[in-house]
Amino acid sequence: MSDSTLQQRNRGAYDQPFSGVGVEFLPLGVPPDHSGAVLHETGYLARNDWWQFPDVLSPFWRLYYNFDPGHSVVFGGHAIPLTPRHIVLIPAGHLFHCRGRTPARTLWLAFSSAFRLEPGQPAPIQLRPTPTELALLRDLARLIGTRRRATLATRPIYHRSLALLQLVLARPELRWQTQAVPEGIRRATQHIHAALGAPLTLPELACLAGLSVSAFTRHFRRCHGVAPTRYIMQGRVREAARLLAQTGATIEEIAERTGFPNRAYFSRVFAQLTGEPPAHFRRIHATEPPAG
Repeated sequence: MSDSTLQQRNRGAYDQPFSGVGVEFLPLGVPPDHSGAVLHETGYLARNDWWQFPDVLSPFWRLYYNFDPGHSVVFGGHAIPLTPRHIVLIPAGHLFHCRGRTPARTLWLAFSSAFRLEPGQPAPIQLRPTPTELALLRDLARLIGTRRRATLATRPIYHRSLALLQLVLARPELRWQTQAVPEGIRRATQHIHAALGAPLTLPELACLAGLSVSAFTRHFRRCHGVAPTRYIMQGRVREAARLLAQTGATIEEIAERTGFPNRAYFSRVFAQLTGEPPAHFRRIHATEPPAG
């Protein structure tokens, strides 16, 4: 891909996690599941000769790895080189600049995390890749390579990307805030994940937690950052997004399987949370053809 072509196509992923030159997965608005991460995009350019994006400040995380030197990210006037020696991890909400016009093999992931770093954790975070991480990075570069989007096998890319994220986010160099979840809230949360397609009521969940409805709602919000009803809706939309992308089930079937009373209500909620109607999401992200 030439310099001029990249200039035209690469949007830089400022506000949305899709650069225009990567493999797109789940959009913003789909919250993390119990793994703690949502993969938005994985990209690889065998000749990235246009990487000029000033003032990047986005609501998602970045993972960068360059197989060749020549590019950098700039924080507060200090340039952090992108080289084969380090994975560079940039948390959401940090202002930085991308610099690079030297041809280089570049791999990146855009993702969201449910976890919060401790105050004072430096950014960006530079990590020497382990042999397993290096193997996954090389495998992703091989899978994406210079192939056209229409010929990519996206499922292996998705699973290897998630495996890489799980390894990186578990590194001891990352210091996460910890908060103990009370046993009753944990029990109710597990039930939500196991029964997303069934009716779920606040009295039922409060009973599982051994709390009154008002106390359950208060403690749940403290642990998860959102009210229980919002959490349930987010979980249903997340599962619906997976089914839209990875199965051939109809939209009506997916609405029923994820606890929505009808397609119209499902479509409205899905669009509100993700910014995309279900049919449009499927056209962009599907790895399986829809049912006939």
